[in-house]
Amino acid sequence: IILIFNFSIFSSRNGSDPPSVPPSMSIDKLLPALLECFGIILCGYVAGRTNIIPATHAKGLGSFVSKFALPALLFKNMVLLDFADVIWPFFFSILVAKVTVFFFVCVLTLLVADRESRFSKAGLFSIFATQSNDFALGFPIVEALYRNTHPEYLQYIYLVAPVSLMVLNPLGFAFCEVQRRRTGEPQQQSKLQVLGLVLLQVVKNPIVFMVVIGVISHFLLGQKIPAFMEEFVDGLANSFGGAALFYLGLTMVGQLKKLTRSTVVALILLITAKLLVMPLICRGMVEVLDCGSRSSMNHTSLSNYAFLYGVFPTAPSVAIYASHYNMELEVVTSGMVIGTFLSAPIMYVSAWLLTIPWMDSDPLASALQHVSFNISIISLFALVWSVAVMLLSRKFHRIPHIFTINLFVAQLLACVGMIAWNFMAEQDNFLGQVLTFTLLYGSLYSTYIWPGESFEFVFEKSLNITCSETSDSTPLNTTCVPVLAVSVLLLTGQRLPNTIDSAFFYGKTQCSQQCTSTSCLLVEEEQKVADRQNTDIQSTRHVLVCLLLTVSLLANLSSCLWWLFNKDPGRLYLELQFFCVVANFGQGLISFAFFGLDKHLIISPFKKRLVSLWQGWGQEVTGSAASEEIRLTCTQFLTYHKEQCVRDIAHKKRCGQSSTTEAFLGSDMVRWLQSVGLASDSGEALAYGWRLLEGGVIQHITLEHGFQDEALHYRFT
Repeated sequence: IILIFNFSIFSSRNGSDPPSVPPSMSIDKLLPALLECFGIILCGYVAGRTNIIPATHAKGLGSFVSKFALPALLFKNMVLLDFADVIWPFFFSILVAKVTVFFFVCVLTLLVADRESRFSKAGLFSIFATQSNDFALGFPIVEALYRNTHPEYLQYIYLVAPVSLMVLNPLGFAFCEVQRRRTGEPQQQSKLQVLGLVLLQVVKNPIVFMVVIGVISHFLLGQKIPAFMEEFVDGLANSFGGAALFYLGLTMVGQLKKLTRSTVVALILLITAKLLVMPLICRGMVEVLDCGSRSSMNHTSLSNYAFLYGVFPTAPSVAIYASHYNMELEVVTSGMVIGTFLSAPIMYVSAWLLTIPWMDSDPLASALQHVSFNISIISLFALVWSVAVMLLSRKFHRIPHIFTINLFVAQLLACVGMIAWNFMAEQDNFLGQVLTFTLLYGSLYSTYIWPGESFEFVFEKSLNITCSETSDSTPLNTTCVPVLAVSVLLLTGQRLPNTIDSAFFYGKTQCSQQCTSTSCLLVEEEQKVADRQNTDIQSTRHVLVCLLLTVSLLANLSSCLWWLFNKDPGRLYLELQFFCVVANFGQGLISFAFFGLDKHLIISPFKKRLVSLWQGWGQEVTGSAASEEIRLTCTQFLTYHKEQCVRDIAHKKRCGQSSTTEAFLGSDMVRWLQSVGLASDSGEALAYGWRLLEGGVIQHITLEHGFQDEALHYRFT
């Protein structure tokens, strides 16, 4: 489909350019705001990943954020809200957009989902697509952009957010309650009881409760918080921002591990609905409902603001709803993580492009060319590295890695073609331009097809179709089709002179004791487990790459349709063009992120070296305090717990052909420490095991690994 539409849009631009207007947002404040927000999120993720803050403590922080800090923030701003400055068409535009997306996702899910879980999926997926992270992530972004130009825009966050909490979320909860009744629970509830339960959940929500109290207090107190409670409310409200972002990072730890092949299609649809469909509908509804705005400049600013609001990612509270109903937790949590990190570049590029004056065709083509060239150079280095890692790891001859390395090669050739086009575009060398054009778009179209081949493999594998049956048409689909498409374009099109844009070059115009055996059986067993786990992880990585590349394909399709059906596409089309350029020639960055850091070749050796350096430095610097803690832990364990631990988890296992050793798995030790009360969670158990290892009570059978919650073999010294 993308190839067909590309034939239609290869053309030259004409028509008058709209007049430029002064920027309505402070773009220079956006990057620091994004760095601040995502920096705090990263700190929370690192704290959770390294178990500085265990999962049990993270729940307490989440309760504080959602039940104390955020309600206080909403109460304060509802009391101080100035309703006289509110442009109500904007509010109703966002309301209509959210309702539209909610029912679109709901109906689509009811039509395609299986009957056993379609109501729960419809409810949770609709909430996912409409409930934005307005306060923790959205408010700092809006404040950075509009504080100096349109400070009144900040209050729309507090007006729009309750729409989901008080109107749409109860509908989603109702669907979940219906599904709960259909699953055959012992107690059968009437429809009136289900409605009462849903309404009770809404009323009990402290966020909804404080919004209502705040609106009532707004009129009773005359838009002023009494002096005796002002500092108290401010103290709670001001604690929300950093704590919420930090908690968001904590909730992201380990979520992508829950991603499975069965969730891919749902994730594609949800992320597309949240990050592409929602912002476009929000902007479109403002264009329709706010046609009588006080000034055209303010109208344009509001429509741009609506687009940015639609890009705000999903709030982490949706994961709490999924956990409460025990439904679709994998899809919701994985989608929340991916959507959050995808929203950052979209917001930045959107805000940047909306502040610049409208550009005519020549500067636009030049800007696109520079962006394409720069991103291609960076992506080229990433792809060379990724291909080298794939070759050295010797995975390229196995399915699905054989699809992946061909995708890498196609991406690499597309980058080479774009770099060559940058030098060839302005030269008077027609044959060289044709050859470069063929290399560029033949490779680029091939990158569109390889993800489809990967999806074909995944689905056919689920149907138990053998690999030999799937490989017959692969060369034809991935090589011949792109070459045929470019050949048809060259034969049927005509050269468009005076253009440096490769997309418009050809077409038709329009608008101690250790295992010393060289064949240690326990080491072989560990390696088999590691290989099996690595295979699972690699499978998930393939699915994620296909997911992200499919989203970029949808963006390319939207760009083609937008240009075909809009004579004057506007500045947001410019953003979509830049996004498509980055998505097309920056694919190598995605490939590098998922496959460029091989665990066995890069991460594990680096981690071992870092751990050894850290341990050596720690022994020199930490001194007696750490040593005393290790000594006390080891003494306690040896005196009171070692004998029981040996009886419970240690077993004699064959090490060599004629030797045995008494060993246990690190994962078994972690579970045992929790079961006897020496650790409250896996994080504390991991730290306890590290102290035993450093104190010499336990050791890995080959002394190659530290203590880990994995299928690694350890022994008592």
